[in-house]
Amino acid sequence: MKKLLLTLSLLLSTTVMADDRPVADKKLITELKQYCTELAQEVGTDGKELKVYMLECVNEELDSEGYQLLTELV
Repeated sequence: MKKLLLTLSLLLSTTVMADDRPVADKKLITELKQYCTELAQEVGTDGKELKVYMLECVNEELDSEGYQLLTELV
């Protein structure tokens, strides 16, 4: 029971902390999409669908720069 409560509290605190991260502006997202497109063309998508690869790539870059992650790319 203690482990369950600890796990739940960690999940909740992680979710709350994620909301404290800034939202990336459209210009940055556009630049990251361009970067990820070039990367996909040069090294491939590791067998992933391009849409899935692009979202993962952009989110990795956003995460490394301290921004909130996206749920979809427009």
